[in-house]
Amino acid sequence: MGYKVVIAGATGNVGREMLNILAERQFPVDEIAVLASRRSLGTEVSFGDKTLKTKDLDAFDFTGWDIALFAIGSDATKKYAPIAAKAGCIVIDNSSLYRYDSEVPLVVPEVNPEAVDGYSKKNIIANPNCSTAQMVVALKPLHDRAKIKRVVVSTYQSVSGAGKEGMDELWEQTKSVYNPTSDVPPKKFQKEIAFNVIPHIDVFMEDGSTKEEWKMVAETKKIVDPKIKLTATCVRVPVFVGHAEAINIEFEEFLDEDEARDILREAPGLMVVDKREDGGYVTPKECVGDYATFISRIRQDATIENGLNLWCVSDNLRKGAALNAVQIAETLGNRVLKKG
Repeated sequence: MGYKVVIAGATGNVGREMLNILAERQFPVDEIAVLASRRSLGTEVSFGDKTLKTKDLDAFDFTGWDIALFAIGSDATKKYAPIAAKAGCIVIDNSSLYRYDSEVPLVVPEVNPEAVDGYSKKNIIANPNCSTAQMVVALKPLHDRAKIKRVVVSTYQSVSGAGKEGMDELWEQTKSVYNPTSDVPPKKFQKEIAFNVIPHIDVFMEDGSTKEEWKMVAETKKIVDPKIKLTATCVRVPVFVGHAEAINIEFEEFLDEDEARDILREAPGLMVVDKREDGGYVTPKECVGDYATFISRIRQDATIENGLNLWCVSDNLRKGAALNAVQIAETLGNRVLKKG
C-alpha cells in the first residue's frame, strides 16, 4: 500500500526534480497529481515512464491525499498550504514561509529526523534553504563528537538557486559576451552574472547582512543547536547547478583532521573525496545529479585552538531542495504514516 502524492509547482526546476527523485527512489506512490498555475495548465511532465498533464492548483481538492510536496514560492504557499493542511494532506514546503515558525518542524533527515513527529501542529513540514541543507549534513556528525562553538562559512551558489530565470540570464549573458551586437542587462540579478561573482543573495537587512546569510544562521540554530554561532557570506557565481561552501569550524574540544575525515566518511548523506593532489576534490559541476553532499579539503586550522576547514559541495536542486523534500516524505512514512 502506497501514498497519494501531490506535487505543487510540477513544471518548475524543483518540481520536476521532485518527480525524478520520487521515481528514482521508488517512493511508494499509489496515485500522483501534478499541479501548476493556470498559465502552465496542461503542461506535460515526466514521472518515471509516465507522462502526466498538470492540473489547476487553484481548483484542486486536497481531500483524501496523503502528502503534498510544495515548490511554488512563499506567496502561493501562503494561500494554498493551509488549504491542503486543513484537508488532511501533510504539506512538505520548499519555500521559506514556514521555516522559522516554532510550530512547524524544519527537517534535514540525516540531522534531525525525529523533528518530523511535530508535523501535526499545523500539518506542515518545512524544507530548509539550499545552502543550509548541505552544510548541516556535514556539521552534525562533527558537532556530536566535539561540540561546535562557531562557524564561518562563505558560499559559492549557482544561478539555479534563483530558478529558471537565473539560469536563462546566465546563458544569455554568456552568449552576449561573444556577440558584440548583443547586450543582456541584468534583470534577475543585481549585476551581470556572466564571468562575474555577486556578493548579494536575497534582500539586505539592517545589520548589513543579506537575508540569505541570515537564513543560514537561523536555520542552523533550529536544525542543529541554538548555541552554535555562525556568520555567513553568500555569493552568487556563474555556475548553472551546484552550490559550494568553504566552511571554517571552531570546536569546544580538539578534533584531529584524520578523525574528522573518518567521522564524515561514516556519516549518512556524505561522500568524502579528499586527496591532497591535483584534482583530489569535488567541484560543483561534478556533483550534479548526485544524491550525496561531497566533502573535500579537510584540514586543521592552526590560527585557532580547535579549528578545522573543509570544502562542501552539493547539487542544490537535489539535496538543497527536491531530494531533501522526498527524504522528509520517506522519514514521515517510516516514522508516522507507515504505509509503504
